[in-house]
Amino acid sequence: MAEESQPQLSLAEVRSTVEPFYSGQTLFTGEPVMAHAEGVVDILRAIRDDEDLLASAYLFYIWGQLKNPEDWLKKRFGDHICGLVANLKKVIDVSEKARSREGEAKISAQPNEVRRLLLALCQDLRVVLLRLASRLQTLRYFAQTNAPGAKEYGEETLALYSPLANRLGIWQMKWELEDLSLRFTEPEAYQQISDALEESREERMASIQVSVKHIKDLLRKRGIEASVSGRPKHIYSIWKKMCKKNLDFSQLYDVRAVRIIVDSVEKCYETLSLIQESSNVISKEFDDYIAKPKPNGYQSLHTVIMGAHNRPLEIQIRTKQMHEFAELGVAAHWRYKEGSRSKAGEHEEDRVAWLRQMLAWKSDIQKTPTPEALKDEHVYVLTPQGKILDLPAGATPVDFAYLLHTQIGHRCRGAKVDGAIVPLSTKLKSGQTVEIITAKVGAPSRDWLNPELGYVASKNTRAKVRQWFNQIEAQNALSSGREKIDKDLARLGKTAVKLEDLAKKLGFASVDDLCMAAGRDELGQKTIENVLLPRVEEKEKEEETLPPAKKVGHKGKGRVLVVGVDSLLTQLAKCCHPVPPDEIVGFVTRGRGVTVHRVDCKQILKLDEKGKDRLIEVAWTNDKDAVFPVELLVIANDRQGLLKEISEIFSREKQNVVSLNTTRTKDNVHLNFVVEIHGHEDLRRSINSIREIKGVLSARRR
Repeated sequence: MAEESQPQLSLAEVRSTVEPFYSGQTLFTGEPVMAHAEGVVDILRAIRDDEDLLASAYLFYIWGQLKNPEDWLKKRFGDHICGLVANLKKVIDVSEKARSREGEAKISAQPNEVRRLLLALCQDLRVVLLRLASRLQTLRYFAQTNAPGAKEYGEETLALYSPLANRLGIWQMKWELEDLSLRFTEPEAYQQISDALEESREERMASIQVSVKHIKDLLRKRGIEASVSGRPKHIYSIWKKMCKKNLDFSQLYDVRAVRIIVDSVEKCYETLSLIQESSNVISKEFDDYIAKPKPNGYQSLHTVIMGAHNRPLEIQIRTKQMHEFAELGVAAHWRYKEGSRSKAGEHEEDRVAWLRQMLAWKSDIQKTPTPEALKDEHVYVLTPQGKILDLPAGATPVDFAYLLHTQIGHRCRGAKVDGAIVPLSTKLKSGQTVEIITAKVGAPSRDWLNPELGYVASKNTRAKVRQWFNQIEAQNALSSGREKIDKDLARLGKTAVKLEDLAKKLGFASVDDLCMAAGRDELGQKTIENVLLPRVEEKEKEEETLPPAKKVGHKGKGRVLVVGVDSLLTQLAKCCHPVPPDEIVGFVTRGRGVTVHRVDCKQILKLDEKGKDRLIEVAWTNDKDAVFPVELLVIANDRQGLLKEISEIFSREKQNVVSLNTTRTKDNVHLNFVVEIHGHEDLRRSINSIREIKGVLSARRR
């Protein structure tokens, strides 16, 4: 299929087309739109002879001036230019979002994230050139007009744009971006260095060219083939070195430098020897990074001589292979200047190296497909506040929510992407703004763990969701296990047993481990009974050996004084469970001493005349240590943790639960406790506390 023909317009025609749209329009900085466009075109013309690129520079502002800009651009300028302008508009919009962050240094607070986002958005490398040229023109405007806002733009440039120009090897932009930014961010330092140089950059470049010509002639006479180039160190680079090494300007010897590239290592040393023999050498400035490479693998010979006009000149000598390695390999200049290679930036560095080759070869970039290995495996999306988040390719709003904060992920109920509500399974794209809709109280859905439904792409997100469900299951097992153990202890009449002691006897490291085992049905009542039962049997055997008369004085049990008889065996009736200060009466049994009943006990009221003859007068003793069993009925809505809360009240009141029986009806549960208390006041406190428990319908003595 033949390629679609594109309308061909001259640059002058493009300019005349946009001029009416830009008339009277100004940018946020105050610069006229038309003046900005012409400045960008002038900057780009010195870098790339590309008509589409220059036309796009004129059209950078047109998108917002038209109702249907895409159709308008395609009709007048063709698909290629329309694609460039559309891509540039997207990059500009994202940059503005990143700048809109409140209370922070904006773009300079997240330069790495913004740079990766811009590179991911730029489908055509020329969009990066357009953005860099636009920023350079903005800085030139600030330098000419002293308009407000220059410092903020300078900080952004040093954090984002000049490193990007550096990485792409666009040196002619890089040095001016940095110098102008330093002029706005550190005006005093800039002026001091500028005065110390005593000459303009052009003058420094001219003096370097004199030295370059001298070295070329010297090498040609010796028959050494070499590439010789010079560079003046710009003001920002000088300032950085002075700050890093704490040097004065007079201590710098590489303000001017010449790089010599030869065929072999032998030629490197031969060239070094020749230059040192024919020049005035500053001997203390010599580094052999060929014999002893830098840790990052960088290799070169460095020496300093007195160059033209009797000024120090740094000489760098290396092979072509060393030079390529330094520029595009792991020792690339921008890497050791900006920091080590991080995992998050590995893909970016490989992509940048490829883009630099595209620039160097002046390829028709829009027709050069990105290699598969360099296609980004990440998406870069923004919060409503302009913060950029890095997510794996295929990420969804759920992944975004969990990356913001785990609790936001748990409470996530919906999402907006670029202002429109979307399903939570929507795949996010770089440059989109995502807003999470949350519930005040919420929990993740199990559907999020189903890979077929596509709610989650990030391993970290899946782990956090799974961790939440594991934690809930553990909490449920812990709570139900504790309730089971409380019931088992109540049935055995051993509520006074400390769970710490029980856990130790059963071989568990903690009470939580004990309860978890019970909640998972790994521990039953029989196991607990087998541990506690021997002590119960031993205690019963000890009581059987005691003389009956001494049972009246058995500490801790209900003590009743039989009038006129101090040592008669007594026991409290289980039918009515009398408690001081209940009115009581004694019933003489056959062989079991006296049973003490409440005077209103049904069993006493039903006695015939013969039975009444066996009643005797009894009275409570004043022993404060005596305890008495009492039966309580609690009716409540059945729920998890109910028994635990009731048992905690008995534990707090130091009341021993002797037995517990439960029955369930359709709507609620009946709990029958037999509890040992000291008297009515203990009973009143316990009943009042139980009635305050959530779901308790009634609590009373039986």
